Order: sequence, then structure tokens, then C-alpha cells
Amino acid sequence: MSDRALGGRYVIQDKIGTGGMAVVYRGLDQVLGRTVAVKTMLPQFAGDSSFAARFKQEAQAAAALQSPYIVSVYDWGQDNNTYYIVMEFVDGITLKEYIRQKGKLEQQEAIGIAIQVANGLGEVHRQGIVHRDVKPQNMIISSDGKVKLADFGIARAASTETLSQESMGSVHYISPEHAQGKPTDARSDLYSLGICLYEMVTGRVPFDGEEAVTVLLAQINQKPVSPRSLNPEISEELNYIILKSLEKRPAARYQSAAELIQDLEAASRNSGDILP
Repeated sequence: MSDRALGGRYVIQDKIGTGGMAVVYRGLDQVLGRTVAVKTMLPQFAGDSSFAARFKQEAQAAAALQSPYIVSVYDWGQDNNTYYIVMEFVDGITLKEYIRQKGKLEQQEAIGIAIQVANGLGEVHRQGIVHRDVKPQNMIISSDGKVKLADFGIARAASTETLSQESMGSVHYISPEHAQGKPTDARSDLYSLGICLYEMVTGRVPFDGEEAVTVLLAQINQKPVSPRSLNPEISEELNYIILKSLEKRPAARYQSAAELIQDLEAASRNSGDILP
């Protein structure tokens, strides 16, 4: 990026991340004098008129979200051939990096992270938005231990109801209905959160393979190995929560973030009331 300010306002500084659709930079908002994160779309997306329309709609919706568990979207726009989105800068690491560092997380810490993410998703779903790209790479743990969910709008704008090439990097966390090109809803996001919780307590995802299509077929057809068989230290209650989250049929899963949070809080208290 050049030293020119995007939109005449945001000075691009160092690169802090790269994804399948965009590059993220640390930037300076010259008007408010604050550090921000600026995500710029890759050229192949910026040149797609249908993407531009979806991006505008979803970026507006993301900017309206207000939650301490969501990375705030401050602004968005187009500058020459680039679409960009300006977000809150969170000083921290992704949950994916955190899991790699620790191998696996203790039950209480994993539950605490999942509750924060579920609270963020609850607000998203109340606004009628489905994230559709819930994964540890999109969760940022700040230096004070707070967790924020990122990448609203962009993930949604870049995908259609059929699985696009750009979303193949998310196959380990994708819901069975999304993998089949079927409509997705809040329960699809909760499935993805269940996969994240599984990975937090076992150090691995439930479905893996060398080819993306292998993982997709497993998401659709295979039952996950019980997380408790991989980590006997987790409780039967948490094991139940994870497996319920990963039910293939949406109707068999948690129907709302609030319902999931209720059971997670009970598991944190070691309450056996949630077991069938």
C-alpha cells in the first residue's frame, strides 16, 4: 500500500494479517487520531460488481452491531479500485494462535471463551445476521483476556449459498447445511462454535483430511469422535454440549445462542442438570 490515505483519512501502516479475501493493515485515523485496523479487499473481489453490492449491504449491517464481544466496524468505503473496511484495532492474538501455543485449553478457560463468543453471536443473530465464517482465526483474544469475534460482513458478502472457492479455508468449521449449499441460519453459526470448542479442549478439529472435499464430506456424513475420549479431563456435561452443538440436523442442535450459554454456564458450575 502507498502512503496515500484511504478515503483521504486512513493512513496505512504495517501489514498485520492476510486472508483468502483481504489484507489487514494497522492504520491511523487522521481525523480522530486513533489506531485502527484496515481490511482491504483483494482485486479479484473488488472487480466483481455482485460482490460490491453484497459488501455494501453487509458492511452497513456490521457497522450497526454494538457488543463488547464483537470487533467494532467504524467505517467502510471504496478508494479507486479497492474496497476497504475500518475496524477497531484489538491488540492480541487469534484463538487459533492461542490453541497452537497451549496445545489445548483447560475446561473452564474454554467455556469462558465460548460464552463470550456466543454472547457476540447472540447480538449478531438478533440483528438478523448470520456470520457464516465462525472459526478460531476470526476470534481475537486481547491482552486482558477478553474475546472478540471479527470479520462480519466480509465473509457473508463474499459467499453465496453455495460453497465458493474463497471459503474453502473454512471447511474445518463449516456446518453440514452450508457444505451442501443449503440455507444457513443462527444454528449454523452455533455448529461452527461447537467445532471451535471441540478444538479448544482437544487440540484438534473433529474432521480433517488432506483434501477440502474430504473434510466437507465428513462434516456432512461422519459423527465426531467424542471429545471426552480424547481428553478425559473434560466433564460429561461439556462433552454433551459439544456433541449436541455438532448434530448434523439443525433441529437437533442448540436453537439459540442464549440456550447454548445457559448450558455452558451450568457446565461451568459442574451442574449435571443439562444431561439427558
